[in-house]
Amino acid sequence: MVLETAKRVLAAEGQAVLDLIERLDERFVQAVEMLGECRGRVVVTGMGKSGAIARKIASTMASGGVPSLFLHPAEGVHGDLGMIAAEDVVIALSNTGETDELVALLPYINRLGIGLIALTGNPISTLAQRSDVVLDVSVKAEACEVGPLPTTSTTAALAMGDALAVALIERKGFHQDDFTILHPAAGLGRRLMTVGELMHTGEAVPRVLETTPLKDIIYEISSKKLGLTTVVAPEGELRGIITDGDLRRLMERRDDLHLVVASEFMSPNPKVIEREALATRALKVMEDHTITAILIVDGAGCVDGVIHLHDILRAGIV
Repeated sequence: MVLETAKRVLAAEGQAVLDLIERLDERFVQAVEMLGECRGRVVVTGMGKSGAIARKIASTMASGGVPSLFLHPAEGVHGDLGMIAAEDVVIALSNTGETDELVALLPYINRLGIGLIALTGNPISTLAQRSDVVLDVSVKAEACEVGPLPTTSTTAALAMGDALAVALIERKGFHQDDFTILHPAAGLGRRLMTVGELMHTGEAVPRVLETTPLKDIIYEISSKKLGLTTVVAPEGELRGIITDGDLRRLMERRDDLHLVVASEFMSPNPKVIEREALATRALKVMEDHTITAILIVDGAGCVDGVIHLHDILRAGIV
């Protein structure tokens, strides 16, 4: 009995979310555009269970770099309306669209000319009629058969709110590096470390000239223990890179190894990154290109350092 109830609830809520997909249209696009053009904050409001969902939506948007806050409707009509400013956009949640405390806010919002987006299960409600954009989050029935306990309806509202938040965050060009800046606590703080804080510099950076013979190249790679060496011009400008893999491939195809110099088998266009970049970005470049190290060059094109995958792992960034 218990498991059957759980399965029924999950099936009902899952279907309610899937049903939302068919309702997505230009109104959703309009809502995202309105939020994206907002010059103030996104104020999310709702009463009771809808209020709990509203809080979560506001929190998700804030985590994605969108200035957002939750306004309790009852507290709003008792003096907290000052939290709403003329350049804000309001997202209001109410399944019925007739929640007294929420409806009481509408004249003030409309009078300020603030953009209003409604997430409601009743597209002909007072809330819907007073809103600029209405997103239909209605459900066929609540999952609770004992009484009209908000279950399926709140799940649908939450899912639509998440869809709005993610679409907005992506529209604003929010990236992983931005995310780490807004989440400095605990392990995420380490992800704020830059390439410059972790890279090898000075004598720790392996360097050979384009004319360096193979035996000296092998010594430089072995002694610096990074699995590679940079290849530089006499003035220090980067010319290429030689890795352990390049050495193995060379030995498989050449017999006259004593005649080989660096310029003959180096890779001429190694991946580089600036020292100010976050280490998380360096890690992504490594993953995207299946490499284990990236070079850092200065403004003159000279080798400034090397960051290895092991440096990022030791720092506890991943």
